[in-house]
Amino acid sequence: MEILAGVLVALVALEHAYILVMEMFLWQKAPGMRFHGFDADMAQRTAAMAANQGLYNGFLAAGLVWGLIADDPTGFRVQVFFLSCVVVAGVYGAATANRRILVMQALPAALALAAVLVAG
Repeated sequence: MEILAGVLVALVALEHAYILVMEMFLWQKAPGMRFHGFDADMAQRTAAMAANQGLYNGFLAAGLVWGLIADDPTGFRVQVFFLSCVVVAGVYGAATANRRILVMQALPAALALAAVLVAG
């Protein structure tokens, strides 16, 4: 179960690193505009906001990686904290922005959190 938990945490971290790249570096390019379904004008008008969101996603990814490499009990606690942050952010994002966020971000983080807690 410990290996499964680690793999799930790593996948959530990779997802948030991917979101960082999309929001900070590719937002106004074709991949970024497809990512959120924006046209060039909307992408240009929201680029600063997206970069800010991307930075926060990068912090979530960094925290999860820290949790994976830190010795326990710190690693366990850091994983629980950052996975909980992702779940809360995903639920909030689904309620306020796009329901897809619940399935794409909150659900994987909740599954990883459950695995970490069972393995811990």
